[in-house]
Parts: sequence; C-alpha cells; structure tokens
Amino acid sequence: MIGNSRKLLSILGPYTPAPWREHYSLSRLFFNFYLLVMGSFVAIAIFADFVISTAVKGITDDYTSRFMHGTIVLIEDELFRKPRSKWPQAVAALDQKFAYRLDIVDRWTLHLPPKQAEKLDNGELAIDAKGDVLYHRLKQTSQVLVVGPISPDRNPEYHRGMPLDLRISLLTWSLIGVCLAIAVWLWVHPVWRDLEAMRQTTRALGEGLFDARAPAMRSNAFGPLAETLNGMAERIQRLIATQKELSSAISHELRTPIARIRFALEMLADSEVPADRERLWRLMEGDLDELDGLIDASLTYARFGREQPDLQLTAVELAAWLDEQVEASRLLEGKLDLQVDTATLPSMLYVELDRRTMPHAITNLLRNAMKYAQGKIRVSAQVDDEQILVHVDDDGIGIPADERERIFSPFTRLDRSRDRSTGGYGLGLAIVQLVMEQHHGTASAAESPLGGARFTLAWPLSQSVTES
Repeated sequence: MIGNSRKLLSILGPYTPAPWREHYSLSRLFFNFYLLVMGSFVAIAIFADFVISTAVKGITDDYTSRFMHGTIVLIEDELFRKPRSKWPQAVAALDQKFAYRLDIVDRWTLHLPPKQAEKLDNGELAIDAKGDVLYHRLKQTSQVLVVGPISPDRNPEYHRGMPLDLRISLLTWSLIGVCLAIAVWLWVHPVWRDLEAMRQTTRALGEGLFDARAPAMRSNAFGPLAETLNGMAERIQRLIATQKELSSAISHELRTPIARIRFALEMLADSEVPADRERLWRLMEGDLDELDGLIDASLTYARFGREQPDLQLTAVELAAWLDEQVEASRLLEGKLDLQVDTATLPSMLYVELDRRTMPHAITNLLRNAMKYAQGKIRVSAQVDDEQILVHVDDDGIGIPADERERIFSPFTRLDRSRDRSTGGYGLGLAIVQLVMEQHHGTASAAESPLGGARFTLAWPLSQSVTES
C-alpha cells in the first residue's frame, strides 16, 4: 500500500501553486477609470454641443440677419451715392471704420448652399455655413457686398494671441478635469482598498489559511461580496475541520473493534472447543455490528454537516407526531418506563418541521436516554416565549454542568460512558445539534426533574400554525 502511494505521488509530482500577482496598482486603476470617465464626458459634451448648435443654428442666423440688416442697408446707400467705379475705394474707406471686413465681389465667384443662394438672389441677406459672413446683393447689379467675418477671432486683423473663447474653453475643461479627477480619486481609493483586502483574503484562503476573513468593506458595492466570501471561507473551514475530525476520530474508533477481531481470529485458530469457538464468533459479530454502526453514524453526521439540505416543512400535529416517534422507539426500551406528556400543549397545535430530518433528533435523544436511564424516561412538550420546546428526561447519572455544551461536539463522550455497552460513538448528539441548526433552533442539556439529564429541543414558534 505504501509502495503504491509513493508511486502515485511520483507520477503526480509535488503540487506547486500558481504565482500570485503582487498587488493591485492604485495608479493604474485610477488612470484607467479616469480616462474612461473623462473620455465619456468629453464625447457626451461634444455630441451635446453639436446637437444644440444644429438645433439653434436657424435661430442664430435669423438673429444675425436682423441685427446686421440696418448696417448693410446704410453701407449700400453710401455706395450708391457714388459712381460704381469708386465703389472699391469707398468700401476700403468704410472698411477702416468697422471692426469687421467689408468687400465687394462678383456673384459668380460665390459658392453658397442652395437655400442661401436663393435668398441672396431674392435680395435677402445670405449667411455662410459658419454663420459669420453675410452676403448682400447690391441692387440691380451682379456684385455682392461681403460683410465679415463678424467674429474678431476669425478676422486676421484683430488676432491678439489666443482667442478668448478658446481660453475660456481651456480654463473650463481644466477645472472640469481637476474636479473630475478628485471625484474619481475619492471613489477609486476606497474601491482599491477593498479590492486589495479581498485579494489578500483570497490569497490567504488559497494558501490554506482558512481562518482568514475579509475585513469590513468601506464600499457598499463590495459589502455583499465580502460577506459571501467570509461565509464561503467559514463553510470551507468547517467542512475541512469536520473531515479532519471525522478521519482522526474514525481512525481511533476503528482500532478497538479491529484489534478485538484480530485477537478473536487468533484465538479461533488455536481453539478446538466448540463452545469457545461459538463465543468467539459472537464476539466478532458484535464487533462487526459496532463497525457497521460507526460507519452509519459517521455517514449520517457527514451528510448533515456537508449538505445542509433545504428545509421541506410539513405541517404536523405536534402531540400525535411525538407519540408516533416514541412508539417507533419502544421496541428498544426494554423494561424502562417511557412516558409522553403533551398535556400543556394547546389543542390541535400544528407545527411545521422537516419530516426527513427531525426524527433523527428525537430518535437520537431517545436512544441516548435509554442507555443511561435507570428506569424512567419522559418526553414532554410545551410552548414558551414564542418557541416550541421538546424535553427528553431520564433518571440516569446526569451530565456535569461543565460538560453540557461540549457533549454536542462530534465524537465527544464522557469518561464514564466509555464502556462497550453504553459508549456509542459520540455522534448522536452532534447530529441532533445539526438538525436543530437546520430548523433555526437549538439543542441544550440541563438537569432533569427526574434526577438525570434533560435534553431540550427548541425552535421558533413562527414556523407554527394553530387550527381551531
């Protein structure tokens, strides 16, 4: 067996965990998120500006036409007071008096959009696509008065360094960028801190440190994730501890019956007396029954500890259900006086419980009481403080106060119960505890009015309904 194990290990080779990243880069996370947010903001702003400019362009052009109409008519009147040969000199003189350029060009040299060309030919003011240059056809001529660009920033004669609107835009976008960077930092830094804490926790769990837990998250987005991770870690830790405990305890429990069987086999080989051989056979059958019971109890405990199945609640009448469970165990009671007392329960009290798992709790308590009772066992039930209480009392040796919590741990047995007749495997009460946890209840031990031990099952009354 050892040789096969070594051969298997040599084939598989030693386990080498994958390398871990050192840490999350705060600067990289910040800049990536900042560029994403800032880029999205700029794209939205540009698109909004385009939509708004397109929507108001007609209104702006109409306002510009009405605003400049009087000035252009005055310029036209001034030109018609002079011969056409003098128009270039007149326009040049007027150009010196205005903050925007004036010029006269032939109609055929202009290439305007069809709508603006039609307006120009009809004697109305036409405006270029940028809304900054106006065109007016001089009366009964093929020449056009060109006014503009009106904006000083487009007039080369008035350029003075960086345009004002550009400076305002740069200042505005700089302030927006700084404010956005501060906002992104205030959001990213807690997220990074929580991510780093989660990374450290998952790394510790990956390295086998199952007691590691994620700290409280400052970001609401990671709070549920941290709770889920901690719950998973606790579950894994409990499962691994249960498996180790089961493996260790089962190994220890198997040694005694196996040693007895081996000794009986050796005695059987040397014995020729039929009576002795029959006795040895019975001893080995008892040891095999003990091994079978140990395996069955271990599998039951492992199933409850591993699966934690969902409750399949069924409404049952509590008094009748208790009678049914007790009657199923009467064959094991021998000469014991087994009583059921449900007189304090309300009439026709129906409770909701899982009919697959709750019988395990009642049966294990009854079996435990039958091992230690001197002559009397009593099962009773009551409703107290919004809870259902089921008591199993016996008149046995009882349980010391300092052992009453530990007795529900798996493979825990009191020293005085280690004899073969009553020792058991230390799993019955552990199974009871798991069943009650499944029902959101508790199992506890105390001193019994009969003088021995009292075991109490308690679960919330909110799962109960009463029929009148």
